[in-house]
Formats: sequence, structure tokens, C-alpha cells
Amino acid sequence: MRIIKKIDIFILKQFCLLFMGTFFICLFIFLMQFLWRYVDDLIGKGLSMSVLAQFFFHASMSLVPLSLPLAILLATLISFGNMGERLELLAMKAAGIPLLRILRPVAVLVIGIVFGSFYFQNVVTPESSKQLAALLYSMKQKSPELEIPEGIFYNEIPGYNLFVEKKDLESGMLYGIMIYTQGTSFDDTQVVLADSGHIRSTADQMHLQLTLYDGQRFRNMQNTGSALDRTTIPYMRETFKKEVDLIPFDNNFSVMDASLFNDNAATKDIFALAHGIDSIQHYLDSAGRAQYDQYGYTFLQKTKLEGRSDSARIVERAAEETINYDTVYYALSDGERARAVRTALDRSRSGVMQTEMYRDFSAYNNRSLRIHYLERHKKFTLSLACLIFFFIGAPLGAIIRKGGLGVPVVVSVIIFIFYYMVNVTGEKLAKSGEWDVAFGTWLSTMVLVPIAVWLTWKANQDSAVFNVEGYQRFFRNLLGLRTRRVINRKEIIMDEVVPEEVVPEIQQFTDDCTAYVQSHRLWRMPNYFRVFFRYEPDSVVIELSDRLDAIVETLSNSRDNHVIAILNDIPILVPDAHTRPFRSLRLNIATGILFPIGFVLWFRIWRFRLRLWRDLQQTKKLCNYMIERLGRESRSAQN
Repeated sequence: MRIIKKIDIFILKQFCLLFMGTFFICLFIFLMQFLWRYVDDLIGKGLSMSVLAQFFFHASMSLVPLSLPLAILLATLISFGNMGERLELLAMKAAGIPLLRILRPVAVLVIGIVFGSFYFQNVVTPESSKQLAALLYSMKQKSPELEIPEGIFYNEIPGYNLFVEKKDLESGMLYGIMIYTQGTSFDDTQVVLADSGHIRSTADQMHLQLTLYDGQRFRNMQNTGSALDRTTIPYMRETFKKEVDLIPFDNNFSVMDASLFNDNAATKDIFALAHGIDSIQHYLDSAGRAQYDQYGYTFLQKTKLEGRSDSARIVERAAEETINYDTVYYALSDGERARAVRTALDRSRSGVMQTEMYRDFSAYNNRSLRIHYLERHKKFTLSLACLIFFFIGAPLGAIIRKGGLGVPVVVSVIIFIFYYMVNVTGEKLAKSGEWDVAFGTWLSTMVLVPIAVWLTWKANQDSAVFNVEGYQRFFRNLLGLRTRRVINRKEIIMDEVVPEEVVPEIQQFTDDCTAYVQSHRLWRMPNYFRVFFRYEPDSVVIELSDRLDAIVETLSNSRDNHVIAILNDIPILVPDAHTRPFRSLRLNIATGILFPIGFVLWFRIWRFRLRLWRDLQQTKKLCNYMIERLGRESRSAQN
């Protein structure tokens, strides 16, 4: 017995060819978006083609796991949409093959892609991310004069903090320059202010040539006073029209060691992530225990009292014994009180600063821990997204039955944007610690799985979920809209219209319409209690509607084009829209009790009564005109 049958080969051919095309298209789109983020690091740097080739290769490798789900979604939508549009799915179902059996060969292939995506993320993507990070950092160090921003300090040039108020991108001139440099000590600090200037790389690419115009230089001189007295430090002031400085800077491109990024969570496989999580958790636990040991028992630690003054002994004993601190404080002399207050303030400030340091340290490490957890979960969620998107795209293609690059592309883009928004929101809240990492990372999966199950069930049941006519009919009923009559002149007429038989029927119908309008007074407001709690069907309008349809059906055999045009103008009577809002009595009672909703529906019933009144008036007018027209035809036929 053959495991792979001809129908499986046929379906796999339909899918695989499209999957290869959509994968490279999706990868190209994501690569262009990634390139747009780092275009400033590439333009004008004089990078060789080999460096650019490495950049695009590693960027492509890191984007493969993200491209696979979208490619599978788009390929399944198009392939199964094509088979549905060409009635191939209908033929398979007519042959007794269920939809799940049709999906089986592609599902097996997608499961293989899921495992391949996981292996790729665990082996290839970490190394590519590491090499890409090294390339990006090296590119930013290449030609730093092109990276200088406006309005903020730039410190990528070693030993210099550079502030530029305005930058001319075409000429490369810098305006409103402030340069702050500091050597090995505070005494070696310099501040340079210049009206304008520019930075150029030298021919040997080993220095940066800094040219400044119309500026001043301020430099601290060697301080001869006390190291703590900074009020008597002299400084040197120098004014210049033009000044040229050479800054040692190797501007030749060289890729830094990629191993420096080994601690980045994105560059680790699942085993390295587990080891990193254990290390960070152990480090946090050790820091927490150390902080508890320092502040857990008492702010004042037990110390030896030898060599201390009497006041210090009293204070230390007060810390060890349960005594009244106010009594101890007032027992001291004025000088000792001042010293005690200063000591307490110093210790409080030191404690606050150390607590803030521990807080920042803990926040940084906790964020790093969450990122490690998030990267570990992403290796599973991105792989599983391939299978979820298959069970969304394949049923959708079978339901929509539209192939090509029109409707499937629009639907797939909408679904992927929704997935991407949910996924990014969950990851962002997980990184910030507002949500649990597992919940935030798996949120998109939890949202899409019920959708995939529901669509697969609907497609297996041959449900017309996306039947446009069904939705149009629903909204027409909701808004009270009606379709117009569409009656065309028949080429072959089997039953000729006999005016002598039709005219009395039309006249009787017109008289009954007049009697109904006079007796029911449709222009009046309906009774709220009868509408919602005492519904009675309007049998007269039901009978009039059936008689009108019969008259129209009879006159549709007329050879007179004018009669056919009049029939198309006759409105379609809705026999029960003016009597109750819903067919269910319980639902009517419930909405009638809820006064705001009931009032809106009651007003809608009144609108339908007015519409019925106008329809009956128009119908009578057209029927009278029809009687005259048929009467003239009858007389002309007799003559």
C-alpha cells in the first residue's frame, strides 16, 4: 500500500511551489524593513562589498524564523484558494475525501517545518545574531563624524564629549560646537566653544582632523591649594580664529570580536539560556541575601566600644539596648549633639544611596532575567506559529475560494499584523515586568489557537463563514433595507396576459389596500404594550403581500415594456416588520422591559409602519396606472 498517494503529491506540488516564492518574498520584505532601521549606519561609511554581503547574510539568517509563519499563511491561502476557485476541492469532497484528509500532506510538511524552525532558532540564529551585532557595532565606529547627532552630547570618539547645535548634512559643517575633554584628573579638564567647524578623516585613516572656527578654549591650571578647596582653581582662556587638532582614531574598518556579545540573550541557544537564567537567579539571590544581612536586623551594626568617646559608647549601647533615645540625646553636650546629628544624616544618606544602587542593580538584573526567559519562550512560540498559521490559512482558503495575489494577500497581511501587534504588546509588557513572561510571550498563541480551531471546524462543515450575500441579507434585515424588483421582458411567453381577467383582480387589490389604510391608520404611533407584550400577526398585510406577488408574477408575462417598467417600480411589501422587532416572544418581552433599547426598537416599528403606508400608497397609484394601461390595450385589441 502506497503511503504517499497521487492526491498527496498533487496537493504538495500546489503548496511547495507557492511556499518557496512566498518565503523569499516575505524574507525580502522583512530584510528591507530591517535595513531601513540601520540605513544610517551603512550610508557614507565606505564599506566594502564583502562587509555588506556579511551584513545582509546574517540579517537574513536572523529573520528566517519570523518569515516562515507569514510565508506559510500566504502559501496556504493562495494554494487552497486556487483549488477552491478551480472547483478541485469540490471534486475531492464529492469523491468522498474529507477536508482534513486533504490537509494532511501539507500538515505533515508544516510539522517538519516547525521542527526545522526550532532547530534553526536554536543553532543558526544565535550565531548569526552574534555576528550581526559585532558588524553593527563595528559599522557605528566607522567614520564617527557621520554619526554626530544634533542637540545631544556624542561620546563615541574616545576622550571627547561633543555637542553640536546644528548640522549641515550636505557640507558636513557643524555649528554651535561645545567640546568637553577630561584627562586623567580633574585638573586636566578642557572646554572648547566654537562657532563652527568640521571633522574629517585623514588619508591614512588613523586620525580625525578636527577643524574649529571662531572659538574659545578654557583649561584648568594646576591647583596649588587644598585638594578640597575648589574655589581658588585658576584657568586659562584662549581665543582663536581657526584651530586644527588631530585626534588619534583608527578609522579603518575592522570587525570586533563577536565573543564580546556572548552575554546577550539573543545570541544564546536554549541550553545557554537555561545556564544564564540559573546564573542570574543565583546572582540575584546572593545580592538579596547580602542586602538582608546588612539591613535586616538593625541599621546600627554591633561594633567594639574600645577606643571610643563616652558619647559614642552611649550611642552604641543605645543601639544594643532598649532605651529611650531622647534621653540619650539630651544627655550629650551641644557639640556632641551636632556631631551625632551629622553622623546620623551621613549614615542615612549613605543608606539611601546604597539602597538606590541595589534597586538599580536589581532592576537591571531582573530585566536581563526576563529577557532570557522571553528568548527561551520565543524559540517555541515562533516555531508553533508556523503550524497555527497553517490551520488558519488552509481553512480560510477553502472557505474564501479565491486564489491569486488579491484577496489572499490582503487577508494574510491583516491576520499577520494582528498577530504581530498582539505578540509585540505581550513581549513589551513581559520585558517591563507588568505581565508574567510566559503569559506575555504565549499571548499571541493563546489568541490564535481558538481562531484556527474555529476556522478548521467551519471549513470542515462547509460553512459559508465569508458568504457576502449572507452578511448583506443580515444587515438589510437589521437596518430595514429592501431589494428592488428585477423583472426582465421574456423572450418566450407561455401564458399571455388577459386584461379582462387581470384588471378586476388589480382593482379589488387596490380597494382592499384603501380599506386597510383607512382602518389601521398606519401614520399613528404604535402601541408600546402591543408591540412587545401582545403580538398579533397582521394577516391582512400577509394576504395583500401574497396577492401582490401573484399579480406581479402574472403581469411579468406581458409583452408591453412599459408594463414591465411599472412592475419594477412596485415596492416589495414586508408583512411583519411593522408588527414586532423579533420573531421570538421572549426576546420581544426582554427588550420591551429594557426601556432604552425598547424605545429605540419601538421607534423603528413606527418607521416601518410609515414605510408600509407609503408603499401601499405608491402601490395603489401604480396599480391604477396599470389598470388604465391594460384597459387601453384591451380596447385597442378589440378594435
